[in-house]
Amino acid sequence: MESQTDETSCSFCTDRTKNREETEYKDLIHRLNRIEGQVRGIRGMVEKNAYCTDIVTQVAAVSAALCSFNKKLLASHIKTCVTEDIKNGREDTVEELIALLQKLMR
Repeated sequence: MESQTDETSCSFCTDRTKNREETEYKDLIHRLNRIEGQVRGIRGMVEKNAYCTDIVTQVAAVSAALCSFNKKLLASHIKTCVTEDIKNGREDTVEELIALLQKLMR
């Protein structure tokens, strides 16, 4: 299994981590690899002076893929992290979730 930690600095990340099940981890990485490939494809289209609407169509596909990734990750977060925190009396997690949802709905 690939490393689940990123060595790069993240100005908006917390110190909290999550140990994901192998299947969830592989699914998320697979989705990100596909998205990364799509973005590289868009760059190639721009470099080859592809027609604008063709590029826009591919950008919409990437946007949809990122949205799908986000939904999957958020569902997992609610089912695991949020549920576990509430069970353990960490009710501030609800406020954290509300803030996250507000960011997503901008």
